[in-house]
Amino acid sequence: MIESTQYKNLENMVHRGTTTIAIVCQDGIVFGTDTRVTIGFFIAHKYGKKVYKIDEHLAMTIAGVVADAQNVVEILKANINLYHLDKERPIPVSAAARLAANLLFSARASPLILQALIGGIDDSGSHIFAIDPLGSVIEETCVSTGSGSPVAYGVLEDRYRKTMTIKEGIPLVVSAVTSAMKRDAGSGDSFDIVVINKEGYRELTDEEKKAIERN
Repeated sequence: MIESTQYKNLENMVHRGTTTIAIVCQDGIVFGTDTRVTIGFFIAHKYGKKVYKIDEHLAMTIAGVVADAQNVVEILKANINLYHLDKERPIPVSAAARLAANLLFSARASPLILQALIGGIDDSGSHIFAIDPLGSVIEETCVSTGSGSPVAYGVLEDRYRKTMTIKEGIPLVVSAVTSAMKRDAGSGDSFDIVVINKEGYRELTDEEKKAIERN
């Protein structure tokens, strides 16, 4: 069993760097992350990937240890492909989140240092699930993880509305990520934005991101 002090240390490791955000909009999901990769206070890489395509209708953000996160991402992708082949339909978002949570829960004796956001669209609508390192799952409509999340929440909670469209949500997510990048040493350098709607997964191009920053 993990003692409270051990869990506190685990929580501190997850929140040492990164800002990730996901919001539910009327017509889909918007994800945003910074790109700085840190080891303590050392900037190991300026352009690390923190949001991954899991399926055409699913994406996942990561905060924590990169190796643990990439391991979970690859296992998740493989199992979701198997589900698709077996059932001949896309996996529900809640089932994908539960699968990721089970992976983390099964490793609780030696926890994987990962806090994830899994979101997408299925027959029941748009959904986002926040998953902690021990496998707890909570459905959210507006959520942020990582060390920059307190700053990001200051922007999100002031401006987020459930009635937003993706077009309205993208500038909000960009504003929240860039605000965190200015105030949190563990977040910075650049940002990535991913949109999931009825057409599927799409990552904004560099030109699109520059246009949003100019506005």
